Amino acid sequence: MTKINKNTQLVTAGRNKAYTQGVVNPVIQRASTVVFDSVAELKEAAKKRGESTLFYGRRGTTTHFALQEAITELEGGAGCALYPCGAAAISQTLLSFLKSGDHILMVDSVYEPTRDFCDKILAGLGITTTYYPPMISTDIKEYIQDNTKMLFLESPGSITMEIQDVPAMVQVANEHNVMTVLDNTYGNGLHYRPLEHGVDISIQAATKYIVGHSDVMMGVAVANKKYWSTLREHSYLLGQCTSADDAYLALRGLRTMAVRLKQHQQGALEVATWLAAHPLVDHVRHPAFASCPGHEVFKRDFDGSNGLFSFVMKTGNQKAIDAFLDSLQHFKMGFSWGGYESLVTANLTMKGLRSATGWSQGPVIRLHIGLEDVADLLADLEQALGVYQQHL
Repeated sequence: MTKINKNTQLVTAGRNKAYTQGVVNPVIQRASTVVFDSVAELKEAAKKRGESTLFYGRRGTTTHFALQEAITELEGGAGCALYPCGAAAISQTLLSFLKSGDHILMVDSVYEPTRDFCDKILAGLGITTTYYPPMISTDIKEYIQDNTKMLFLESPGSITMEIQDVPAMVQVANEHNVMTVLDNTYGNGLHYRPLEHGVDISIQAATKYIVGHSDVMMGVAVANKKYWSTLREHSYLLGQCTSADDAYLALRGLRTMAVRLKQHQQGALEVATWLAAHPLVDHVRHPAFASCPGHEVFKRDFDGSNGLFSFVMKTGNQKAIDAFLDSLQHFKMGFSWGGYESLVTANLTMKGLRSATGWSQGPVIRLHIGLEDVADLLADLEQALGVYQQHL
């Protein structure tokens, strides 16, 4: 078959007849114990336990296999491991490949729980972390040590949205025999596919756009051929698994991800454009805007954006931020994103979230633009910014 468009792939992937059993969607197969009719059958299943073969509930059922095949096809890897959340996908990937005495290079704009995991868990295991500026590009070579095992990237970065030059950094890592891992939750596999740019493992919080409805926690990690068998086996040994019902909901979300992303993207572009012209706003950090660090790389490597972006205020204080947040009606306060609803978070100083780059600009407000009517969202922001100004 000729190569198909990604939109078509989202509809067709993971719908093997062995999983759908004659209907449109893969069936929900719940299981802990898998039973065998003979010793020979049990031995054969044990021999194939790393494949899409029923062996034990923690290895997965046909529902899980369908989702894993779909995500693997979307990201272009050798296999996909499932986890109970995005943070678990990150932590278990790191634990699968790092040991005491190793060194990891971690981007300074990383998702906060990933930083906490490095500082509070890896450090206790004798694994050292060096945080590097996200826009460093090929100068990352200056940070590589003799014991550097992994380069971790996140592009765009959490909150401040820096887009990294991934191909350039991967090339340097390969020259020094350093494996590369990227948090691809923003890129979602539709708009960005890290493995096509040489990354070894691509991680997503499937909680976000894959599920898309704010009702399932899930993480996925897709590895290339070199690292897949280790990731698969170590994740199994670390006890990672998800429920069949959650896998089914993730599959259902996957089918509509392309059309949802179109509206998220369009709405976010409209809101970001409006904010960029507001007198209280210093600049917008949306990857599609020239004001966002790494914008040229985004234009080169990404196929689109989504509903997530930040904007930086010219000035502000905690009282103004709190009043702004409390006055919003359509934007709810919450730490996730990627669902159908609009969300907002804010940070006055970025204290504790940066160590290699710091932050000397104004307060940062991050928005996720959901599927509401943009006119309602703009009206909500306009009144809230008015309240913000009253408290300066």
